Amino acid sequence: MEELVKLITMYLAWFIEAVAAVIIGTAAVRAVVSYSRQQLTREAIRLAFGSSLALALEFLLAADILETAVAPTWNDIGQLAAIAVLRTALNYFLERELRHVDKRDAAVAELS
Repeated sequence: MEELVKLITMYLAWFIEAVAAVIIGTAAVRAVVSYSRQQLTREAIRLAFGSSLALALEFLLAADILETAVAPTWNDIGQLAAIAVLRTALNYFLERELRHVDKRDAAVAELS
């Protein structure tokens, strides 16, 4: 039974990583298409792409947690801690930048 749970957990982690890759790939394609067609402003493209990256980072962190939960060694736990800190920091600064852009856009819209 334990081996079945480990196998399911590993497949689930792989699936979540694949979902994150699809999110990033789709966002990148949308950004390039929007930029090349000049459908959106640069700021709107950055905002949409940044939101997708933040979501993908959360998925990747979840996958790392699942992979470590199967049979953690102290080395695995240390690596997870380092990855979690880095991804959380990236996500924090990305979200902060996105909020700043949202506030700026709201202020500009209010003046219009």
